[in-house]
Amino acid sequence: MNASSARTGRIVLLTTSHRVAPGLLSWPAWETLRAADLVVCADPEHPQLPYLREAGVAVDAGGELKAAELVDACAEDRTVVVIAASEGEPRLTDALAAMAGSGRTTMPELELLPGSYDLPGARLLDLVQVMDSIRHDCPWSSVRTHEGLAKYGIEEMYELVEAIEEDDRGALCEELGDVLLQVVFHARIAQDDPDEPFSIDDVAGGIVEKLIRRHPHVFGEEQAATPEEVRQLWLRTKAVEKQRESVTEGIPLGQPALALAAKLAGRVRLAGLDVPEGPEGLPVAGRGAGEGGGDGVGYELLALAVRAEAEGTDPETALRAAARTYRDAIRAAEGLASDGEAL
Repeated sequence: MNASSARTGRIVLLTTSHRVAPGLLSWPAWETLRAADLVVCADPEHPQLPYLREAGVAVDAGGELKAAELVDACAEDRTVVVIAASEGEPRLTDALAAMAGSGRTTMPELELLPGSYDLPGARLLDLVQVMDSIRHDCPWSSVRTHEGLAKYGIEEMYELVEAIEEDDRGALCEELGDVLLQVVFHARIAQDDPDEPFSIDDVAGGIVEKLIRRHPHVFGEEQAATPEEVRQLWLRTKAVEKQRESVTEGIPLGQPALALAAKLAGRVRLAGLDVPEGPEGLPVAGRGAGEGGGDGVGYELLALAVRAEAEGTDPETALRAAARTYRDAIRAAEGLASDGEAL
């Protein structure tokens, strides 16, 4: 910067995040505001204005921001601060760029100063706000219930699994969003419950507490140097919390059969129980040969699931991978490629 440009002052475009509480500005932003010769803002309802005025910063608000007038206001090394709207000030910055590009005007120094920043996860606040509006104003969403939405949660999880299996990064991001929507939607429905309401903050607070409690090697004094040590620590902490009478408690019976069998097998193995896998030795009521057992096929599948779990393989994932390969073989036999195009 040469001496001539120094004497022409500067225009500072101060940006803020609507996801951060108004008034919580960075120290450089406060210093610049207090030292400025002129502070302007086009929006008379800008959320920062009451806090700036309370701090003794005079703001000329509500007028049109004209590039030429702001440049003139910077004469004699004066500083003008423009408090930008949430979308920025594109018309002003375009006009300033045009003036600078013309070469006919001695321009002041132009500076962009972020006054507040979005922290990681800040866009979740937008999601909560949008969901609240939809729940209030959308005829369909306003009458949804937990029971009515349950099937969508299952569908979205399967779509997420498919995106993972296909290694589709774009689809993975989208499907994670759809799953997240289910969480926020259910939490918003719960907020309306007349007897036992809770909100998304209760949901997030609960899982934060659980994660901290179950990671004493991160947030406490426990030691765990390997993934297996972490797993064992997690299981011990969980056992103390739950105080279950049976290792089968907490296992949802509605999950896919192979996943259910593997989960039961894992609990049995960790507990050191001796439980038969075939019909011999099982209680009569649990043999289930006449309930789709297929003359022992069910027990053979159970034994495979138990073996897979013991070997560290998820049988559900393994079967899905094999089924996808089988699907491609079927399509090849039909003269089709796996993506639906003819070979």
